[in-house]
Amino acid sequence: MNFFSVVESLLAQSGFAALTWQQAVMIVVSFVLMYMAIVKKFEPLLLLPISFGMFLTNLPLTGLMEYGAGTQTFSEGVLGMVYNACVSSELFPCIMFLAVGAMTDFGPLLANPISLILGAAAQFGIYIAFIVANLSGLYRPTEAAAIGIIGGADGPTAIYTATKLCPNLVPAIAVAAYSYMALIPLIQPPIMKLLTTDKMRKVKMKQLRTVSKTEKVVFPIFVVLLCSLLLPSVAPLLGCLMLGNLFRESGVVERLSDVAQNALCNIATIWLGLTVGATAKAANFLTVQTLGIVALGLMAFAFSTVGGLLLGDLLYVVTGGKINPLIGSAGVSAVPMAARVSQVEGAKYDRTNFLLMHAMGPNVSGVIGSAVAAGFFLTIFKI
Repeated sequence: MNFFSVVESLLAQSGFAALTWQQAVMIVVSFVLMYMAIVKKFEPLLLLPISFGMFLTNLPLTGLMEYGAGTQTFSEGVLGMVYNACVSSELFPCIMFLAVGAMTDFGPLLANPISLILGAAAQFGIYIAFIVANLSGLYRPTEAAAIGIIGGADGPTAIYTATKLCPNLVPAIAVAAYSYMALIPLIQPPIMKLLTTDKMRKVKMKQLRTVSKTEKVVFPIFVVLLCSLLLPSVAPLLGCLMLGNLFRESGVVERLSDVAQNALCNIATIWLGLTVGATAKAANFLTVQTLGIVALGLMAFAFSTVGGLLLGDLLYVVTGGKINPLIGSAGVSAVPMAARVSQVEGAKYDRTNFLLMHAMGPNVSGVIGSAVAAGFFLTIFKI
């Protein structure tokens, strides 16, 4: 065996020889997403691990997400093992809700209860996408329901619902949900500008009242009690969300609150983002059904933004110009990204306008709204 034969054999067994055009396309897509995360800073905490996971899984012959053969229920690849044990089992979605709860201040919602209906209106896209997906003929009703949840801009809820209703579509739904969450600063502003006037965007809202500690402690307990009795299937998500919030507001378990907000959240974010991105394998991602999910997810997210803004416009009229409709777009449950976008867009028209705390009300109510929507679908389909 001469040198050239060795080189030829090596290349024949390398990833270069096994690389398909589909994998090349997905790798290029992952590079674009990395660019957006690193250079454009579009929610890098989410987009960077997702894009790198997408990059890793499309490198040929690595086997990072390969599943065991036969009757084995575990994956041979390290990312596949984590995905099976912690994502498809619903563990990470619930952990993320615990962390989100510990970081969430429901004070703005309690100080301005009208935020609740803005958060509800921003779930509009969920039901629009559900209807369109059903009418398309490409998806079963259970699949359409899981796809619709993407419109809530809530990755953990989307994953949780998909694992219950259509496990086969979890990868596509998870990638779409987290990608659109990360791209909120790119997607929402054009819709916000289209549906509001300059005069509306300049509205300054009065300072919120101070919310008592008693209200903040009672609220999470009351929400879990009411929603879980009404929709038992939503108890795991809302229970973890409100437990985290109770850690925060009770003031007696600072150590637990700190772990949930920092260490636990960061660990879950790394592995959830990486494994969700790693599900975007070229072989099963570049299909009509999967690309349809990506398109429907974008439509769902856009219509959710539209729903919140339109109700914001109505409240602006009804209250005589006291409500800035930009806060309606924050009703999607990406906390606190959507609220920050409302603040940034408002500040473009008046630098002295501070909408962040007002936008946090619809934003945190959107978390509850998307979980309730998921519970509604799970109850309807008796899962």
